[in-house]
Amino acid sequence: MRLLTAKITDDATKIYELYDVEFSPKWFPVFYTLSLDGAKTITEIANEIGHSQPSVTKIIKEMAVAGLVKDNLKSKDKRRNVAGLTEKGIKLSERIKVQSADIDNAINGIISEATHNLWEALAEWEFLLEQKSLLKRVQEQKKLRESKDVQIVAYEPKYQSAFKSLNEEWISTYFEIEEADRKALDNPEEYILSRGGKIFVALYNGEPLGVCALIKMDDPDYDFEMAKMAVSPKAQGKNIGWLLGQAVINSAKELGASKIYLESNTILKPAINLYYKLGFQKIAGHPTPYKRCNIQMELNLKD
Repeated sequence: MRLLTAKITDDATKIYELYDVEFSPKWFPVFYTLSLDGAKTITEIANEIGHSQPSVTKIIKEMAVAGLVKDNLKSKDKRRNVAGLTEKGIKLSERIKVQSADIDNAINGIISEATHNLWEALAEWEFLLEQKSLLKRVQEQKKLRESKDVQIVAYEPKYQSAFKSLNEEWISTYFEIEEADRKALDNPEEYILSRGGKIFVALYNGEPLGVCALIKMDDPDYDFEMAKMAVSPKAQGKNIGWLLGQAVINSAKELGASKIYLESNTILKPAINLYYKLGFQKIAGHPTPYKRCNIQMELNLKD
């Protein structure tokens, strides 16, 4: 793309010379907008052509030196400074129309010779990148690739220290460890496993960097609670939370559960987004032993 852009820009400079027009190709988007729509503010021009305001300001100053534009003009309501073409600029725009007609015909000739229409392809790419940026797409691919190195395994006593430390790390970062936390973290076999629950551990390259529990509930509305999800900061961005959540949900289904319950805090925005992505919906009014809980959610497995 850069090579193609450089070649076309070089040709554009020579084309202006061919028509005896003293003009820089980089000015054209700003010049065209002003010639078509009349005077505009820097912000309006930037929004129209998709450039930054500093870039447009620099171009306006260069065109002003060339006598093509006047800036700091007052708008009709006298509250905004605008830029507009000078008499010289207006005359030049008429000359460029003749040049542009020849260029259009030349471009149409290329299109007729080419197998693919470059303009249509560029417009399509621009639309797709507006929907989802290249950065976002690369982030997704990175997460997908790294998630393949994540292994979700069932809890074993050797993971007790990881289960405790990972949870203590995130809880103490945002809140304070409460009595209900200590019961589950100090005695997971007694508090979770022996009561019919499950604990899953995420191993990344063999190291336990994420955990999540499915806790059996004695509740008329809910069979299990998804709780104690924690992912090490050094493993974030590897899809571990999603993989743990999927493992917990699939396990609940295998155990015949109808509904899963969870509690959280809205300060944990990535976690809340994850729960919604997993299918949980917000509810209210269920009793909780945690002071930090300000949002409750449920997942209906029968939907």
